[in-house]
Amino acid sequence: MNAYDGVYNRIVKRVIGFVVALPFSAIALPLYLAIALAIVLDDGFPIFYRPYRGGYRGKKFRIVKFRTMIRNADQIGGGTTGYRDPRITRVGAFLRKTKLDETANLVNILLGTMSFVGPRPELLQYTEKYEGEEKSILEVRPGVTDYSSLEFIDLDERVGEENPDEVYETQILEKKNKLRIKYANSVSFKTDLVIFCRTILKVLQKAFRVVFRRPFDEKQLREEAQTATAPEIQDAD
Repeated sequence: MNAYDGVYNRIVKRVIGFVVALPFSAIALPLYLAIALAIVLDDGFPIFYRPYRGGYRGKKFRIVKFRTMIRNADQIGGGTTGYRDPRITRVGAFLRKTKLDETANLVNILLGTMSFVGPRPELLQYTEKYEGEEKSILEVRPGVTDYSSLEFIDLDERVGEENPDEVYETQILEKKNKLRIKYANSVSFKTDLVIFCRTILKVLQKAFRVVFRRPFDEKQLREEAQTATAPEIQDAD
């Protein structure tokens, strides 16, 4: 039996997600209000960005994120956000670097369309073309983080400033899908706990760099992103 066919993935994960997300949502309410106010003062309404994504068992759903780009950004550029994308607002840049825009995913977890841990929701144009093993990705609920999120936490820097969609599709998407498949085939409470803890550590490290970044760091990060090559896939266990 595949791991994604087990009771944990089908039932237990959903229960744990709801029980944990409910108090987290209440605790995060003051933060949500502050983020909402910052977005409105910076670029007006709407506060949330709710595009369709491919979901559990192939059913599409609306992911909830705090808006980090100008209105109608998806009609101006592609689906992949490039490094220093001009569509990103001032407040949005901070939210993206600290991953605070994704904290609104708690709404999806409460609704049952997402989990804390699981493959990051992908664009429909990609999920509708899944073949073979890739279809196993849709046998687990999408999540806030997984193996691919840890590997590509700096995705915008990886895809660069020019032709981010092309770079994503030709150099990154296949690698991400392999990591997503790996998660679907190994989903368990232990796996989720390890990924969740590692994600918190990585996000805190990235937030620390953003808040306490030295003047030359931005230039250095851009140069590293332009010259870096994607590393081979490694186990996160």
